Amino acid sequence: MPSPRGSQGKVEVDADTPPLNAAEERAWRSFARAFVVVPRVLEAEIQAAHGVTMTEYFVLVNLSEAPERQLRMSELAGRGAMSLSAISRVVDGLVRRGLVERMRCPSDRRGLLAVLTDEGLACLSETYPTHLRGVREHVVRHLAGLDLDALAAAVGSFAGGGEDGDPEPCAE
Repeated sequence: MPSPRGSQGKVEVDADTPPLNAAEERAWRSFARAFVVVPRVLEAEIQAAHGVTMTEYFVLVNLSEAPERQLRMSELAGRGAMSLSAISRVVDGLVRRGLVERMRCPSDRRGLLAVLTDEGLACLSETYPTHLRGVREHVVRHLAGLDLDALAAAVGSFAGGGEDGDPEPCAE
């Protein structure tokens, strides 16, 4: 089984940390490669066709699914496992393009909301079929015969369980 090698040979591990077996190693390396390659391929496709990055697409999708097409910036950042400053930069770009607006949260004047505009929803509607085709081609077709519900549960469990419930409310 492959193991990391330094200039002196195999990396030493303590007795409490056994190496992965061959099947575990193959599964891990396949997941790791897929998590790097697939998003790049999907992004290249939607960027070429629609001028939208995967992160921008993520923001548009999450806002479209939120009540009143709006989320607190902190909630949006949390959903994408991003820092507040990183999500702010992405939202700033979407604001400049008229796809998203920023608003103060009426119930907490310190909070900021990202709000999907009609133009943003139209952009998402145009981009979605391209993304869907890419997901089917680059991911789903390779999973034929697998229990997709079990796969989703397993991946969700080690990826932080997916979305952690409902968005943080911001109502008056």
